[in-house]
Amino acid sequence: MYELMSLKLKCPECGESLMDHEHQIDNEPGIKLRVTCNEKAGTIWLSSIYGSYNYAADIELLQDCIVSLNCPHCDEHLISTSQCLACGAPMIPLFLDIGGRVSICSRVGCKNHFVEFDDLSLAMKRLYQDYGYAGKGMKRPSWPEVRKEPEKRETDETAEILETGTFLQSYCPHCKKSLIEDDMLKVKITNGEEGVLMLSPYFNVFSSKSTIYLSEDKTVKDLKCIHCDTSLIVEDRVCETCKSPVAKINISARTKLIDFYICTRKGCKWHGLNEDDLYNIRLEDSLEW
Repeated sequence: MYELMSLKLKCPECGESLMDHEHQIDNEPGIKLRVTCNEKAGTIWLSSIYGSYNYAADIELLQDCIVSLNCPHCDEHLISTSQCLACGAPMIPLFLDIGGRVSICSRVGCKNHFVEFDDLSLAMKRLYQDYGYAGKGMKRPSWPEVRKEPEKRETDETAEILETGTFLQSYCPHCKKSLIEDDMLKVKITNGEEGVLMLSPYFNVFSSKSTIYLSEDKTVKDLKCIHCDTSLIVEDRVCETCKSPVAKINISARTKLIDFYICTRKGCKWHGLNEDDLYNIRLEDSLEW
């Protein structure tokens, strides 16, 4: 199943959608809820990416605080009678639009959660219809499909077009080993603590998740190769959109590996190539153009 599956959730009481398309977390619509922590009330947006623990809130959520969550539409308090098997805090139920529910722990910092489907076969069918085996309706292309014939352009008739949805075979620029595992681009991440960052390997698909909490719009401290543990951050280039540090990986194009840069600020969608490679490669719908 697609590891970066984005869940669509609704209130178990009024049935209204909880998805906020104007406030994204992990580059996907956030799950909007009213939150109360230590008598302070505000709004929280949870990541809709299954397995991601990222969120944004307009109040401070203290570690180990047991929060109260309410529907932003009907204001109903969302809580279940079951307790977290990891820490004993109450579990919070949210309904899936495909049938079933997601239960999350109400304690800040606890990562316990689980999914229950009303009809597993029907839910799986709808998931594959919505996302495809490779995710987001993208079909992982075979190797010949990745190497498309160059498209003719007025500016450069010989330039190869890297199209949206192309599967990027990605490698460490230092040890040259593949960064793709289980159809995901995986790197080590350091941001106060160490974890693993998983990125969609499909060009112009920006979904991601991590094993540690990452604040929206904040720059991560370091990204490293999962094999040689060498930093992927480069010193001679910054993001052309937000001026944050960038990381470099290698991707295969035509018959060679080329440098591909990504911004280290969470939520920034900039990516780019070396100036020399721009003569041979064009990024479809890219900010590099």
